[in-house]
Amino acid sequence: MDTIEVKFPVRYSECDPLGIAHHSSYVIWFEEARHEYRRRHPADYDQLAEEGVFMPLAELHVRYRAPARFGDVITVRSWMSEVKSRRATFYHEVRHGGTEEVLAEGETVHICFDVKTMELKKIPPRVRGLLERYLKIQNPKIQNPKDG
Repeated sequence: MDTIEVKFPVRYSECDPLGIAHHSSYVIWFEEARHEYRRRHPADYDQLAEEGVFMPLAELHVRYRAPARFGDVITVRSWMSEVKSRRATFYHEVRHGGTEEVLAEGETVHICFDVKTMELKKIPPRVRGLLERYLKIQNPKIQNPKDG
């Protein structure tokens, strides 16, 4: 399975006084999808830990397209879009559950980190193979609003 999909309503605590989801909520929703990825592939994460590898967040990019509102059911879709020697990138979409309108899209970049040496390292070949199994061929890039 190359795409993780989670659905849930926009909660009151995630909104401003006008009932519009706060921009920081989208980052939490991205993380919820990544945690679902982890729940669905626990053996992969066990192998990462055995290798002493952790993949903390190094970069975050979000493009907001339309507001989510209190009570809207949203769908967050996430997939592995790139695996390099020292990093892996997830692509995320937040869509309105009823209309499928894209409300936001983003990328999170995770670096390979060795907790024993406290240094960046190359993703071990066995771990890289695990990550590459979930690469999705479709790899959209977040467009700059100035680019159209």
